[in-house]
Amino acid sequence: MLKRLGFAITTRNLWSSFGFGFGFPPNLPSCTSLQLSSSSTAVGLRIRTRTIFKVMSASRNSTPVNEKDKQVLQDFKLLNAVNDRYGGVVVEVREPMESALFASVLKASIAQWRQQGKRGVWIKLPIQHVNLVEPAVKEGFWYHHAEPTYLMLCYWIPEGMHTLPANASHRVGIGAFVMNEKREVLVVQENTGRFQGTGVWKFPTGVVDEGEDICTAAVREVKEETAVDTKFIEVLAFRQSHKAFFDKSDIFFLCLLEPLSSEIQMQETEIEAAKWMPFEEYTAQPFVQKHELLKYIADICLAKKDRNYSGFSPVPTSSAFSDEKNYMYFNTRDLNGQ
Repeated sequence: MLKRLGFAITTRNLWSSFGFGFGFPPNLPSCTSLQLSSSSTAVGLRIRTRTIFKVMSASRNSTPVNEKDKQVLQDFKLLNAVNDRYGGVVVEVREPMESALFASVLKASIAQWRQQGKRGVWIKLPIQHVNLVEPAVKEGFWYHHAEPTYLMLCYWIPEGMHTLPANASHRVGIGAFVMNEKREVLVVQENTGRFQGTGVWKFPTGVVDEGEDICTAAVREVKEETAVDTKFIEVLAFRQSHKAFFDKSDIFFLCLLEPLSSEIQMQETEIEAAKWMPFEEYTAQPFVQKHELLKYIADICLAKKDRNYSGFSPVPTSSAFSDEKNYMYFNTRDLNGQ
């Protein structure tokens, strides 16, 4: 299917895109318009002669487009973009395109966004359009983040340091403190990771999934690792550390859960063993006694069971940022004067 695509393009990129080298064509005919087609790209290009001369300077280091060029840019279809809330634009590439063609369209689009006073540019490239990464990077874009199905690149039009937000900086994890009426705590031994083969018994732990609440993640992780059903009670404490997984920071929430069942069926892919262990036996482990963080965790858990320690309970609430249900964690006991 032949698609017609109009855009502002530099002479240099135009002729190199179709195999004519990088020099200006010596015998360019004098005409009001030039019709070109490419059998390799199956794209027809209608380019006005004046555009060849006017938009040659439309690069990231060029000055804003003048009034004459403004009309030229309006004559052509550039990259589809949606304005964001911060004076920038967001582009999501949906159709396949040759790399050279994309490079020229991108240059012209940046020229127009500069003329419009735009700031940040975000381009979302689905994985099937990986061929467009190189021309975007050559134009000055850099990687912001990647997901399994796409790569997000960004670009800053104004001079000086950019103010674009950085990629997510933290990973969120949970540890589940589950104690039954016999003062036995639910513990596991892992067959992967740093604890593999050490014989250390530890609380069930895991990472919070995208879009998942902390309270939901804690219940899920215990269920996946041990098959024990639980009810989330509260967050007892949390810890922040840095330079963890892929040099990202890490926030770890210690959660109190109430057991609703007792039978254990361990997750064989990650768990070597699981059982109910007397709490005193857990705290007596040399590994727990050696590390200050684990000693604090044990003391907090014991204080919750035996003394007047209040953690943070999840309270459903709403916010101005999202219509979806979310939780605020706070000390409901003291707030309510109990």
